[in-house]
Amino acid sequence: MSPGRVPRHARTRLVAAVATVCALSAATLAPQAAAADSPPYSENHRPQFHFTPEKNWMNDPNGLVYYQGEYHLFYQYNPNGSSWGDMSWGHAVSKDLVHWKELPLALSHDDEEMVFSGSAVVDRNNTTGFGTKKNPAMVAIYTSAYKDGGKQAQSLAYSTDRGRTWTKYQGNPVLDIGSREFRDPKVQWYAPTKSWLMTVSLSTEHKVRFYSSKNLKDWDQLSEFGPAGATGGVWECPDLFPLAVDGDENNIKWVLVVNINPGGIAGGSAAQYFVGDFDGRTFTPDDKGTYTPPAGTVVQDFEGTDFGTWTPVGTAFGDGPSAGALAGQGTVDGFDGDRLANSFHSGDGTTGTLTSPEFTVGSRYLNFKVGGGRHPHEAGSVMEQGPPPAGTVLADFEGGSYGDWTKTGDAFGPAPATGTLPGQQEVSGFLGSGLVNTFQGGDAGTGTLTSPAFTIDKKHINFLIGGGHHPEGSADPTALELLVDDRVVRSATGNDAEVLNWASWDVDDLAGRKARIRIVDDNTGGWGHLNVDHLMLSDTEARPVSQETSVNLLVDGEVVRSATGSDSETLDWASFDLRPYAGKKARIQIVDMNTAGWGHIMADEFTAADTAAKSAVQRADWADFGKDYYAAVSWENAPGGKRYMIGWMNNWDYGGAIPTAPWRGAQSVPREMTLRSIDGRPRLAGKPVRSLESLRHGPPATAAGVTVDSTTKPLIGAAATGKALDIEATFSLEDAERFGLKVRTGAAGEETVIGYDTTTQELYVDRTHSGAVDFNSTFPGVQRAPLHAKNGKVKLRILVDWSSVEVFGGDGEAVITDQIFPDPDSQGGQVFAEDGSVRLDQVRVQRLDSIHD
Repeated sequence: MSPGRVPRHARTRLVAAVATVCALSAATLAPQAAAADSPPYSENHRPQFHFTPEKNWMNDPNGLVYYQGEYHLFYQYNPNGSSWGDMSWGHAVSKDLVHWKELPLALSHDDEEMVFSGSAVVDRNNTTGFGTKKNPAMVAIYTSAYKDGGKQAQSLAYSTDRGRTWTKYQGNPVLDIGSREFRDPKVQWYAPTKSWLMTVSLSTEHKVRFYSSKNLKDWDQLSEFGPAGATGGVWECPDLFPLAVDGDENNIKWVLVVNINPGGIAGGSAAQYFVGDFDGRTFTPDDKGTYTPPAGTVVQDFEGTDFGTWTPVGTAFGDGPSAGALAGQGTVDGFDGDRLANSFHSGDGTTGTLTSPEFTVGSRYLNFKVGGGRHPHEAGSVMEQGPPPAGTVLADFEGGSYGDWTKTGDAFGPAPATGTLPGQQEVSGFLGSGLVNTFQGGDAGTGTLTSPAFTIDKKHINFLIGGGHHPEGSADPTALELLVDDRVVRSATGNDAEVLNWASWDVDDLAGRKARIRIVDDNTGGWGHLNVDHLMLSDTEARPVSQETSVNLLVDGEVVRSATGSDSETLDWASFDLRPYAGKKARIQIVDMNTAGWGHIMADEFTAADTAAKSAVQRADWADFGKDYYAAVSWENAPGGKRYMIGWMNNWDYGGAIPTAPWRGAQSVPREMTLRSIDGRPRLAGKPVRSLESLRHGPPATAAGVTVDSTTKPLIGAAATGKALDIEATFSLEDAERFGLKVRTGAAGEETVIGYDTTTQELYVDRTHSGAVDFNSTFPGVQRAPLHAKNGKVKLRILVDWSSVEVFGGDGEAVITDQIFPDPDSQGGQVFAEDGSVRLDQVRVQRLDSIHD
């Protein structure tokens, strides 16, 4: 793992919107308010068969080892709160990988270090001298994240009582290369050399390094692997293990799992893997060949000296295509031919658009190359800032004072700022001559600024916000908060940029309530400040000004498809599905409206084609295609040589904002992993551990031979409803374009859609209307995984818990794990088909007992 995650995000990435608005509805908040009074493990959204700690924050699984009849699950844990911080190792044990017993804290943070991710082994030969051969020590190998200077190094702790109590080794650290980004050691016994093998991550270099030791204390470097595959974020929590291909013990391949954040297949956090060979020193991935994009008709390749019929506006794109990198820009590669569209003219500070002439959509796909900044298009944004909507101004911070607002701490200074403060990058986007700017004296200041009480008498609260991205609920927030009855009911944060932008809270459900606004700066690290201006009540939602660097498809003047860069000067393939717009008039528009870091976009080789091109991320291999499967690692020493894997069921995009209390964070169900030949090469597949079936309760609800034709109807009946279910279904393809099941359906249109798209041969999960989705803009959406029907049939296994779905397609080769936060009363199930019919051959729905009973 996985260090100071929230601060690291401030250094490594920028999100599209200048403000991330966390809007929790009153309906969502009410159950949380009562959570403290609920019996443990019965709170709203509490998983019933996934491991969660009784309280507080949890993320990465650590130290997975089997010993004396127990599976040990250690995990990143904050013993002091439900947000990331004070990282330590929590501990739980299980005899069956299903029923877990939470034990006391194993390894605690202290004044010198936090205890980041790592692994555990049983030192049966007593190579360390920590135990005896009769009573071997369990040894944890973890990353020491030193508080003074931020260095990361590998350290040891040991236990001689089955992991119940631990002692940190006095000789720590045992492996120190002087790096701040060196973490998450996975250690195993490598029998051929009778030595310990460590797999560890050089996170920002996108490398995995291998070391060897005879005693766990003295380490020799063997080799490095990477960069390879997906490299859009840091590499973390590596794991290396052998598996037989198709069960053939004479055909052993090695799997290297490398978790990545951000830059996953569904956005944010994800677990990628490589299949190859390991000879005791070096991991060599299988050669997947050189990628050749689909053939098509090139409609714009930017090989001319000017843009031809494309129209530039602004100064960002210059007078014509660029021949590679521009002045001040790093090396640009990945484009075709000699030229490309590049908005880095005069650096990141310029803005503009480049728009194609109108054309009639006639091809199935538009493929193109894109690079530059990761600032996605935000729906509802506008290109230019107009006057704010009419309404009642709560505070504009003009006049040289804070008026009747109450101030604590030193972050806010004696009066509102008049713009940029000493040592600060240029601040822009505020109105008038005054604003709140907590950069007083730099990022070190902290404090709060609280408004007097007011009555909510309009539908929206609009405001301008910028500064640091440290959401409310995370460690050390920089946040704007709306308080009702002294509880935070809405919050927003900046986006690591000094430009202020409009954001809005929908407060229609709070009409007539008394409220206050509080500005909080609790952060003393990078981007540890907040900029706020022009708070107002209005019946009209303020629309943010675009901060995107994107390639957009416009139909009828509206953006219907969009792609952005990955904070890289290397261009990669992207694709727009044009089929829904066949025969319509459209335009392509390349947009640079961002003046902050990576505030430029590059594009090339627009090609009309019958098949979609795939990016490096899409061509990479993924253990799970959902939004919520990260830091995946496997158990050592499992009986029968089985390889069981578990992942943190969350995503760093919104992990600190999910609406749960008094805990935050869950683990996936453990999965038995195999290598299966798919499309001519070995692929990792997973299925829930068999012992999960012990939770099945009562007779199953079943149905068979049901034809569904362009409709949605109840699935079986009341017997198939519930909040914790195990569903197995097999469909036979007919002519429906999409079909599948809907779970956790209920009032107000709540539903989580689990479907199969025959036009793309993809399994998908749509959680857009799954319940509470508005706490983060990246949460709602659709996740997809490639899945080929087998003999004209599609087989699904679906695990539904109180706040998640895990979907296993086929024989586990396509898996999607997504959190959901539905209303407790949304317990229905449905079967559907769109644009044709499908046959539901058979379905079996089994209710699952709680592991907490």
